[in-house]
Amino acid sequence: MSKKLKSNDKKINIIFIVVILIFLILIGIRVSQLALSKKVDGIDLQAFASSRTTKTEILKGKRGTIYDRNGDALAENVSSYTLIAYLSEKRTTDINHPQHVVDKEYTARMLATVLDISEEQILKYLSKENVYQTEFGSKGRGLTELTKDAILALGLPGIDFIETQKRYYPYGDFASYTLGYAKTTVVENEDGSSEETIVGEMGIEKAYDEELRGKDGFTFYQKDRNGYKIAGTKEQTVSAVDGYDIYLTIDTNIQLFLERALEKAEGYNFDWSTIIVADAKTGAILATSSNPSFDPNVRNITNYMDYNVSYAYEPGSTMKIFSYMATMENGNYDGTATYKSGVYVTKDGTEIGDWNRKGWGDITFNYGFVLSSNVGVINLINRYINGDILKDYYKKLGFGSKTGIELPNEASGKVAFKYETEILNAGFGQGIATTPIQYIKALTSISNNGILLQPYYVDKIVNPNTGEIVYQGAKQELGTVANGSTVANIKELMRLVIEDPTGTGHAYYMPGYNLIAKTGTAQVAENGRYGNDVIRSFAGIYPGDKPSIIIYYACQDYNALSSGVSYMSSVIKDFVTNVSKYLNLDSKEVSPLQELAKYTVPSFINKETKTVEETLSNNGLTYIKIGEGDKVIRQYPDINTKVTSLDKIVIVTNDDVIKMPNLKGYSASLASSILNFLNINYEIEGTGYVTEQDIEEGTVITKEDIVHLTLSKKY
Repeated sequence: MSKKLKSNDKKINIIFIVVILIFLILIGIRVSQLALSKKVDGIDLQAFASSRTTKTEILKGKRGTIYDRNGDALAENVSSYTLIAYLSEKRTTDINHPQHVVDKEYTARMLATVLDISEEQILKYLSKENVYQTEFGSKGRGLTELTKDAILALGLPGIDFIETQKRYYPYGDFASYTLGYAKTTVVENEDGSSEETIVGEMGIEKAYDEELRGKDGFTFYQKDRNGYKIAGTKEQTVSAVDGYDIYLTIDTNIQLFLERALEKAEGYNFDWSTIIVADAKTGAILATSSNPSFDPNVRNITNYMDYNVSYAYEPGSTMKIFSYMATMENGNYDGTATYKSGVYVTKDGTEIGDWNRKGWGDITFNYGFVLSSNVGVINLINRYINGDILKDYYKKLGFGSKTGIELPNEASGKVAFKYETEILNAGFGQGIATTPIQYIKALTSISNNGILLQPYYVDKIVNPNTGEIVYQGAKQELGTVANGSTVANIKELMRLVIEDPTGTGHAYYMPGYNLIAKTGTAQVAENGRYGNDVIRSFAGIYPGDKPSIIIYYACQDYNALSSGVSYMSSVIKDFVTNVSKYLNLDSKEVSPLQELAKYTVPSFINKETKTVEETLSNNGLTYIKIGEGDKVIRQYPDINTKVTSLDKIVIVTNDDVIKMPNLKGYSASLASSILNFLNINYEIEGTGYVTEQDIEEGTVITKEDIVHLTLSKKY
């Protein structure tokens, strides 16, 4: 072999050895990296290996229940269901007991009788190819136990459900802005996984979301390649912790009286209305309602603002209560002194008039309060106090500051005035901004002999596992803001506002009932000028001699519609009549509303129609029966819904024929709810209660029919 060849072989060997050495060095570096580093190429090797050999199952903590003061559930967790259909024939091992959808057309036709989905759309879901199972979109999710039972009753093979938890409000549209709502939300975890959780987004549900939510637990164990636990391996479990239960100061019975009374004003065209009822001796909120409102179960929300807490507006003449009190507290008030009513001209030439600009001649300050005279307040300020005294007293009562009520997004309002016209206007509630909850707070000073109280919604918070009360709400005195003489004087003036035939609140007069109050009408500013819209208000205490409840009621409407006062007074009268009997405040005759019986709707599905009718009749409930079948296949309202003897229940029988019910006399909301439940197309004209329907009772309804309802004001 030549020297040249030997030299080449030697070079090749050297190169080969060098390559091998480099390769070994790289392997060594990589091994060291794997041994010493937690992450390689952005991958957590330990977590990666663990994920292939271990499994973690989340144990969900149950969201706490919200109760009223008597332990009646107002918001709770219930099971909801997602409908699925198995399409793969591989699921079926016994042809006599199919476990997949066999007849797609028949299945679609039957499901369409229960779901709010067309037969054609259902068939599209069922006709998917090369899939093991299918769902039915948003309308196939969040199904109730009632709907699930109705679908199971169809006996369709291949149909199944996935169970989840959702928030349920048994009373529907009931103190909705106070309760708020919570909904199921998908939360992304740090490891990239996701899970469903229920999150509060309004009202008490939002304010106490952390307390209600609780904490999830988990079970951690070794798994085989099929995902099953490996026998003999250790299992680690951290139990879930259920959320706390919250008891509100709301009294369901008083709330029901309020809701029913407000139905009397349903036909009136208010822009908005709001009302709060509080315990006069403690400041606890007993009932509350706003309109427009919503059902937390469906979240048909048109306005996300809670008027009782989040909306500050010019209150008008109800503020005269506190401008008179400021004067009395200053020690100079002489109610028998007189002034000239009508119109007052400020130093800059601005005219400020009474609502009766001609005036009533020379009248006393006491009578000026009864007549709600603006000029009377102006003379009080000019003679006995000044702007600083007035402002300080307003602030002492809590106006211009948040009350600290246990709800989100509370407004502070505004009490700021400096110049003559601003000061004088502030004396009768114009140019300043207050909230209804601030009024409740201020009125407690009158019902507690001058001591101001803190209003509150939460009665107590309870650990459901141990029964421990982790928080107890209670009466909280904030200080004395008026002496006994001032309180006695202002209560007497408020009594005259109602009982004197010339008083601005005489429309609220109830013979035999010691209701005291002050009314107000404030113009609403539009683009820097006062327009035609007004805010009417009522600030009342009942009974006046031994206060038990405080009521603040306000509505915005068009000034020309002066009949708004009669609507508001009918609400207050109806409510006071019933709550008086309920709280044993007077020995009056019991009205139909006072005899309200509450009933929890059970499941009527698959029960004999005759038996269901007997059950409803025996409980004094009014119902509508659709069809002449022998069994009930659908019902309204849902299972576990709370109703009273004034509510309507709808049962649909199994003869598959929908006939037009008689809706005359029903409110707009109830009529639309029933028609939506029956999948009947409709159009509504007017406001109030149904007076005409163009399809007669008993007429068979098809999918193409549209019923036209005419509504009129009932009162």
